[in-house]
Amino acid sequence: MNKRTIIFAVGILLGLQQIHAETWSLRRCVNYAIENNISIKQRENVKRQQELQLSNAKNSRLPNLDASASQNFSFGRGLTSDNTYTNKSTSSTSFSLGTSVPLFTGLRIPNTIKLNQLNLEASTADLEKAKNDISVQVAQAYVQILYNLEIADVARRQISIDSIQEVRLQAMIDNGKASEAELAQQRATLAQSRLTATQAQNQYDLAVLTLTQLLELPSTDGFTVERPNVGKIANSTEKYSVEAIYAEAIGVKPEVRAEELRLKGADYNINIARSGWYPQLSLSAGLGTNYYKTSGFKGESFSDQIKNNFSQYIGLNLSVPIFNRFQTRNSVRSAKIERETQQLQLDNVKKSLYKEIQQACQAANAASAKYASSIEAGNSSNAAYRLMQAKYENGKANITEFNEAKNNLMKAESDLVQAKYEYVFQTTLVDFYRGKAIDF
Repeated sequence: MNKRTIIFAVGILLGLQQIHAETWSLRRCVNYAIENNISIKQRENVKRQQELQLSNAKNSRLPNLDASASQNFSFGRGLTSDNTYTNKSTSSTSFSLGTSVPLFTGLRIPNTIKLNQLNLEASTADLEKAKNDISVQVAQAYVQILYNLEIADVARRQISIDSIQEVRLQAMIDNGKASEAELAQQRATLAQSRLTATQAQNQYDLAVLTLTQLLELPSTDGFTVERPNVGKIANSTEKYSVEAIYAEAIGVKPEVRAEELRLKGADYNINIARSGWYPQLSLSAGLGTNYYKTSGFKGESFSDQIKNNFSQYIGLNLSVPIFNRFQTRNSVRSAKIERETQQLQLDNVKKSLYKEIQQACQAANAASAKYASSIEAGNSSNAAYRLMQAKYENGKANITEFNEAKNNLMKAESDLVQAKYEYVFQTTLVDFYRGKAIDF
């Protein structure tokens, strides 16, 4: 490996480390996923293909231009240059240049152009839908990381409390005010707290892995997320109305827009099929010349024949359909069936969207109530813990009672963390259906 290769490899590694060393906000995660997700890149390629199809449809109005040249050899009886037949070998060389321009195609060309324009717009909407889907997945994974972070914090606080109590009990044993059994019980409680913290860390690592995979990052090394101040977010008491949210969503969601565009395209597809009933008119023109030689006969030179045989032509070509075995009729019927199918697809997308919004609104309203109840439960558990801590420190409660109050507090804090992030995600999701960007 040469020096330049080593420097290049080190540069890449440093670049990756720099990417991972920075703290990732939700907005940065979403933008990065959109730029690097493979499914989105595939959708972008589909859109590029639609752009090319639209270009082809527009260019079909232009005249074509074809040049040709041929060389023929004939042996035996054949036609000579003086228009008689003889048993002589002959050869001919010809050149031609021709063009054709469609004048009237039963409106097939303008309808095809409009159809491809609609298909391009629908493909653009599909791309936007793919971006929205990855944004929701990233947001969900991001919230899961935040939740696991706070659960890990709760677990570490529990270890801190249990460690303090272990030291306190050891001091009480030294002074003859506590038993070895109480110390053993506290050590078992501390061990359980450490196990809980380990499990919380494992869940956090798994959540980080899920998000980095969505971002197409090579590893999770050094990856950390930014902790937003969700306390300012999770304070709304708004009750979400399904009908109101749906009325907003139906006008902004790209999946609905895509199917509406395809439904319009189905109408143009019917018109394209109907063009088979109309006459077709085209203009053609061309240039040509040839050279002819018969073995044993002395004719004009190549240059003279090419010049003297030069010809031009121009003409109109009209084709009137009379009977084509009902192909046009069946094509029109097929196009109408496709339109009915597309209408059903649009209706299905709208119904699916309505169901999604129903679930999202229900979940958001339930999360709001759960969050409010969790705050109340957390305050009560904290007050109970403070009272029990005071009683325990004054010798009016035993370690079992203290641990019970502590465990109740830890559970209340965990429930509050879960309720908070569930509420944040569900309300963000509802706002997303309204057309707002995912961010907090």
